[in-house]
Amino acid sequence: MPIRLPLLPADPNGAFPPAGQALREPNGLLAMGGDLSAPRLLNAYRHGIFPWYSEGEPILWWCPDPRMVFDTASFRLPSRFRRWLRRSAWQVNADGAFAAVIDACARSPRPGQDGTWITRDMRSAYLALHRQGHAHSIEVHDGPRLVGGIYGVAVGRMFFGESMFSAEPGGSKVALAALARHLARHGWPLIDAQVENPHLVSLGGRRLARPEFLARVAQLAAEPVAPGSWAGTLPAFAASELSA
Repeated sequence: MPIRLPLLPADPNGAFPPAGQALREPNGLLAMGGDLSAPRLLNAYRHGIFPWYSEGEPILWWCPDPRMVFDTASFRLPSRFRRWLRRSAWQVNADGAFAAVIDACARSPRPGQDGTWITRDMRSAYLALHRQGHAHSIEVHDGPRLVGGIYGVAVGRMFFGESMFSAEPGGSKVALAALARHLARHGWPLIDAQVENPHLVSLGGRRLARPEFLARVAQLAAEPVAPGSWAGTLPAFAASELSA
């Protein structure tokens, strides 16, 4: 039987269906349609909803239960990796190569996934959010080469992770650790990692029931934090600093 989903209104600031109406299978599928304009995307994230679809499909909107999150204050890299990182020459910075990070994420193979969900329209939409100061990237470089990164969307004091990649083993771990440290220092307690997978669990991600997650998002996303580049607030530093 075909799935029948609510169709979003033309107004990008219009209400999304209640998250409790999301399907159990596939987990969290809530609505379809609309667009990827900045107002629509920010409206979605303020309600704990994100877009995810493949080329040729309509835009699909999701709010899974449970949600995978990281607690920024307690995030810690594995001890063996920290020992290696002490000798690393990698450097970390923010918002210096957003387009390169999103392109690298699009090229990265994902288990059980044929192709990429980062379509041309998705790329354009998140680049627009970045230009407006709502979307950010953390980049890890080995000399001039980009070896890891993560990008996502900031609303209030809530960060919604979208994707990360490694061109060298551990590149995404360093990017995530740098992001967590930066957010913790500025009083941002959570990173949304969307859907559970073994890699996220191995890094300390935990499940959060959807009602609790949405309550936290409502509180944190309402905080009056102005958008803008993170290049000034997260200056470049040696990745070895994350080995402590």
